[in-house]
Amino acid sequence: MRLFFASDIHGSSYYVNLLVEKFKEEQADRLILLGDILYHGPRNPLTKDYDPMKVADILNQYKDKIISVRGNCDSEVDQMVLEFPIRADYTQVLVDNFNFFLTHGHLYQAKDLPVSNQTIFVYGHIHVPILEKKHVYILNPGSISLPKDNHPSTYAIYDNNKIQLKNLNQEVIKELTL
Repeated sequence: MRLFFASDIHGSSYYVNLLVEKFKEEQADRLILLGDILYHGPRNPLTKDYDPMKVADILNQYKDKIISVRGNCDSEVDQMVLEFPIRADYTQVLVDNFNFFLTHGHLYQAKDLPVSNQTIFVYGHIHVPILEKKHVYILNPGSISLPKDNHPSTYAIYDNNKIQLKNLNQEVIKELTL
């Protein structure tokens, strides 16, 4: 199963359109959203083409392919316009005998997980792409719309025991074979 990971859209219709375009080009089976979908939050600037309702309309077209968790900027009212569940603080997905622990990152960190060579801790929140092996595999796809620390807009792909961090030109920034 090919998984597409993205985080921190923060209401940008411009970037959600690019995200959906890359999701189609990558021919992924599931779009995994790691929170902060519609609202920009009080600490962030408005994103390019900020339009939360348009973002909801675009993502709702893919509701059967989306797995999502709640970010610190997501609220109950967001769930009223999104047609896929977003209110879980975490969820787990088992693919190729790997346990993907999906969360936004504001409540759970990798140190909270039991040690396992088959665990992949996947989170957003910090807007910085990370891909490394510590006591578990750690993946942060960065932010699609508000990257920090001079990083480009990024997302991640899992396929066939390999994770790739990519920029919007689909160039591989970092790769890890599990």
